[in-house]
Amino acid sequence: VLKIGASSVPHAEILEFVKPILAEEGIDLQITEYTDYIIPNTAVESHELDANYFQHQPYLDSFNAENGTHLVAAAAIHYEPMGLFAGKTASLDAIADGATIAVPNDPTNEARALQLLQQEGLIKIKDGAGLNATPNDIVENPKNIKFFEAEAAAVARSLQDVDFAIVNGNYALEAGLKVTDALAVESKDSEAAQTFANIVAVYDGDQEKPEIQALVK
Repeated sequence: VLKIGASSVPHAEILEFVKPILAEEGIDLQITEYTDYIIPNTAVESHELDANYFQHQPYLDSFNAENGTHLVAAAAIHYEPMGLFAGKTASLDAIADGATIAVPNDPTNEARALQLLQQEGLIKIKDGAGLNATPNDIVENPKNIKFFEAEAAAVARSLQDVDFAIVNGNYALEAGLKVTDALAVESKDSEAAQTFANIVAVYDGDQEKPEIQALVK
């Protein structure tokens, strides 16, 4: 038996897909879905769960530092790109002067949103800002874009009120948006893609267990 905690979309869906494959190897994958980002980690720390699948490395690092936990990444599995979705304006070619774009208000995701806009040539951010970029780091904004900042989970709900919205991959899925419908997505070569891949996390020392290795594979 291999017990794993996961957030519903897309992590638990991905695990349901691999469950029958693991069953053929004699591993009974038992999936528990969580809606928060704390219990799945504390449950691995206390060995109620063998692993979890919902977070990226920077979140795990900060969780360990704040809680004294001993969790490590067994492997990076997938990446959920942020997408730029059409709201009141249908295409980036039609972006008007003074257009409003909804972005997440937490530091990491807002920086990713700004980097995506730079990737698409809509703004320029000062060199070196990277994943710490804020609107104060914008050095060129030829379209005079305005930003509507909202909690990451709520950005998709603002689509009807703004020209565009930049939505995290998991929240886009929950809102019924397809990443394939996005006007632009983070490049797989972006700093964000390298940093924020979603991981399978385990208690330190368990990463070499055969059943964990089978799950990763």
